[in-house]
Amino acid sequence: MKHITSRDNSFFKTLLKLSSSAKQRHEAGQTLLDGTHLLQAYLATEKPVQHLIINEAALQNSELAALLKKNSDVPLTQFSDNLFAELSDLKTPSGILALIDIPTAAVTSARSKFCLLLEDIQDPGNVGSILRSAAGAGCDAILLSKGCADVWSPKVLRAAMGGHFALNIYESMDLLNVAQAFPGKLFATSPHAKINLYQADLHGDCAFVMGNEGAGLSQDLSAAAHQLVSIPMPGNLMSGKVESLNVAAATAVCLFEAVRQRSQQN
Repeated sequence: MKHITSRDNSFFKTLLKLSSSAKQRHEAGQTLLDGTHLLQAYLATEKPVQHLIINEAALQNSELAALLKKNSDVPLTQFSDNLFAELSDLKTPSGILALIDIPTAAVTSARSKFCLLLEDIQDPGNVGSILRSAAGAGCDAILLSKGCADVWSPKVLRAAMGGHFALNIYESMDLLNVAQAFPGKLFATSPHAKINLYQADLHGDCAFVMGNEGAGLSQDLSAAAHQLVSIPMPGNLMSGKVESLNVAAATAVCLFEAVRQRSQQN
């Protein structure tokens, strides 16, 4: 195990760039996982970890010590607490980081049975929450436009709680082309839709298109949808407010209504 205490160390500089720069992550094809939960979710895929990084206190933690022993074949470096804290944006550092290669997706939208198209969703917490819901619902592909938050950033990874590793993820996609090529039904939400989500037939191959937090879905993608559906919100009728759900909440509602309908079919 190597011990590093200097900010001038080249490996530290490389990791610091990966932790803070989407460009660096995509050029290198690598990212950092922060904490045991994300690391264990990744290890469950049986893909290799390139490097493990720990702080000075990690070996005193029985859970971390057991994890390191189990993965003793992976290169290990210990940074000083100050250096480790620079690599992690957690207020209380987890004690362990893992350097991994960004997984390559295996299922395209043309072969997808149940997928999501995300247009310009910019908040990392929203993107991560959506991925977590999509993994739980059994989606097989997530396609994101260029304007979305970097899906492999630390904040998105943390919010998704391991959901990345149950999904096929495509970034910087031309969603209009994806929508036009998708073989199943494409659904988009709109408060002005003539039917609501619970009246729609969500059986068979389907995809949901979700838009930007403020601007919503672009006109072109909305027009490409086979059906627009609304999400009933009786609270708005009672209060007189015209509000919409947070995009992550709306996505979860749509996905699990599809799950409900499909489970009844089976």
